[in-house]
Amino acid sequence: MTTNPKRALVTGGSGDLGGAICRQLAADNIHVIVHANANLDRAQAMVDAITVAGGSAEAVTFDVAEGDATRTAIDTLLANGPIQIIVNNAGIHDDAPMAGMSDAQWKRVIDVSLHGFFHVTQPLLLPMARTRWGRIVSVSSVAAVLGNRGQTNYAAAKSALHGASKSLAREMAGRGITVNVVAPGVIAGKMAADSFPPEQIKQLVPAGRAGTPDEVAALVRFLCSDSAGYISGQVIGVNGGMA
Repeated sequence: MTTNPKRALVTGGSGDLGGAICRQLAADNIHVIVHANANLDRAQAMVDAITVAGGSAEAVTFDVAEGDATRTAIDTLLANGPIQIIVNNAGIHDDAPMAGMSDAQWKRVIDVSLHGFFHVTQPLLLPMARTRWGRIVSVSSVAAVLGNRGQTNYAAAKSALHGASKSLAREMAGRGITVNVVAPGVIAGKMAADSFPPEQIKQLVPAGRAGTPDEVAALVRFLCSDSAGYISGQVIGVNGGMA
């Protein structure tokens, strides 16, 4: 365990963006809890990379959409003390035009991004509040700001985080806890490569390129720092000028 008392839980921490966030938080001497939905090996690989680099981390798996399973996992983590940093990064796509979208497609996407935010964050709030310091950052999307064809479910789930975070920011401000949202645009990685050919990116993004996971992680890292203590209730885009 790190000598610094701060611990961070990063949901979806084994993916491209989540991994970049985990590495940057660990570089600030924060003990990072790398979450994965089911793939413990992938989360452990991120833990190993952080440890080799001199950081402190551990891996955990649970489905954020399942309230009971999440609560059990959170209770186990809290046995070692409060978690003062939460990065709600877990999310999934299941795209389709709404006219052809199934009930399951609609609900699963919202279950992970929105209900997952509640399942993870709610049980951590009071222990965090008792420390009089906390940082909560949720990862949204430019699709929640602009809308995107085929993503009514994803945009609904992510834009709901904006209102929830603004409200939670008001509730927790007196306890030294900030609550913010980061809304990335087109970010390099497997998801972008599958969805956006290079020529389309040049047309969509004024900057003419995809962003990098580290560029998004740098903002998350700042929002989780002491220096960002007066920034709360904000939705901040990282999108190369798309919005």
